[in-house]
Amino acid sequence: MKRSDRNRLQLPAPTVMDPLMLQNYLAIMPAYNESRFIERLVRELRELSVQVLVVDDGSTDGTGDLAEAAGAHVIRLEKNGGKGAALSRGFEYAEKEGYDAVVTLDSDGQHDPHDVLRFFDIYNRTGIPVLVGNRTIDRKRMPWIRRRTNDWMSAMLNRHMKQYIADTQNGFRLYQTDVINMVRSDSTGFAAESEILLKLDEIGIRMGSVPVAAIYGTEKSYIRPLHDTRLFFAMLRRYLRRPRFAA
Repeated sequence: MKRSDRNRLQLPAPTVMDPLMLQNYLAIMPAYNESRFIERLVRELRELSVQVLVVDDGSTDGTGDLAEAAGAHVIRLEKNGGKGAALSRGFEYAEKEGYDAVVTLDSDGQHDPHDVLRFFDIYNRTGIPVLVGNRTIDRKRMPWIRRRTNDWMSAMLNRHMKQYIADTQNGFRLYQTDVINMVRSDSTGFAAESEILLKLDEIGIRMGSVPVAAIYGTEKSYIRPLHDTRLFFAMLRRYLRRPRFAA
């Protein structure tokens, strides 16, 4: 049994969706030196009839070539600019190509591709324009330091938001394309995803949560708790000092 299969048992199977309907949606994966996982992830998504965009963020290990061979459209960035910058390129592409909504997921194997259908199904049934993955039902799988860091960041973020999101640090999300392109993050790294939630909440965009599996193995994570906590705090301080929207 594959690692993703073990985790998939934690949740009910997502609803099977019409492949024609899925043509309106896009999965976006920022990727930096993820040759170990990218081909498998793209193939699993394509087997589900999901359109895939990989933003190769300056990889030097052939990530982009592997993704393209597996069936993804690939945008190649010459230099590594960070997750936030890669996501921005993906959002611009989705808007230009006319996709109704996008799901963002990590390319390091920590998100189950089958959960992408869960996002699209809930979006179809509810129309909620922003959905954030929630790992809390499966949080024991998360390494202790990651769990504590995520809990602290989520508490800090929710303190400054009118809406409550249980797992604000989860990059597994759905955005309605016209909504996500209403805001721009000033951050280029992992803090960009927190800043996006703050800005969407500020302009009154409705947000919800989707239960997803937590998948953690022995692979190296590019998240560095102390470094990324400092960047998160700097982003939050910068955000709170910016001019507010008029009432």
